Amino acid sequence: MGKQETNLAHGIKISVKTKYSEENSIPEQNHFLFTYQIEIENTSEFTVQLLSRHWEIFDSINKHSAVDGQGVVGEQPILDPGEIFEYVSACSLETGLGKMSGRYTFERKIDNQRFNVNIPEFLLSVPYILN
Repeated sequence: MGKQETNLAHGIKISVKTKYSEENSIPEQNHFLFTYQIEIENTSEFTVQLLSRHWEIFDSINKHSAVDGQGVVGEQPILDPGEIFEYVSACSLETGLGKMSGRYTFERKIDNQRFNVNIPEFLLSVPYILN
């Protein structure tokens, strides 16, 4: 797993770990698959629901893409104070080096107030590329 990146905003702690999936990559065909594990912890005193996500994905060949969608991995989890939600997803790049960042939109259940929490930028790299 790659370095863990963490962000805390609005009482929501976001942690990210990355891993190069060598067994699912085909470098000679410019296909590099990375998995990322996200941990979302509600450290606030309010129950919140994750409504949507936005990702910015950059490949080292200066290719950029954006992904928007409802929830994460098909869910819109509700987190009570102190609860943690974890999931694993994947991203494919055309090179062995890239980065991702983004944001989640949450809603406080007590007053339906919506707010964004930034997902810290994290590096996607094959283990040997930065040596």
